[in-house]
Amino acid sequence: MVRVLVVHDATLLRTALVQLLRSAEGFEVSSMSSRGEGADGDDIPPDVCMVDGDCLEGPGGVDRAPFWDRCGARLVVLGVSERPGVLRRALDAGALGFVDKDACAQRLIDALHTVAKGERFLDERLTLALLEASEMPLTSRELSVVSLAAQGAPIAEIALSLHLSRGTVRNYMASAIRKVGARNRVDAIRIVQSAGWM
Repeated sequence: MVRVLVVHDATLLRTALVQLLRSAEGFEVSSMSSRGEGADGDDIPPDVCMVDGDCLEGPGGVDRAPFWDRCGARLVVLGVSERPGVLRRALDAGALGFVDKDACAQRLIDALHTVAKGERFLDERLTLALLEASEMPLTSRELSVVSLAAQGAPIAEIALSLHLSRGTVRNYMASAIRKVGARNRVDAIRIVQSAGWM
């Protein structure tokens, strides 16, 4: 029996995934949101933690003490090829399994059984996206500048926050715009957010 913890922030989808896995043989399933809300099941640590990739994003995502680390579970992530940054964060967090959100239910079941044995599982539709994820186009400083700009911070505030001159911040922003092929600052923010890099 494989103990699975389903982590999804949308209650309806989390419930549907739990029902799907409970209808398959060989799973004991519990669930919760990435914030710990809606937790059900016992306190027995899971063997596998299945997480929606979007739960790994943004402030407090992978960077906070991840629940799968605390319970020692192996990680399976549901993702999409259009968001290589999310896949990269999942890989950096130690994910062993990657399942495309558009895959059939059997792919997810196979992935959970495979990862429970300690083996890797990679949905072929995510292979290219994972390769692209290894090539983050921005430096960490450029990403910091774009992230602060996405929060609405003006150049002066970004410079103060990062202890840089305004000219250096403008240079980082120009470099980021060029690297992601954007037309302007707003377009760069959209591209970086769409790819899941921040």
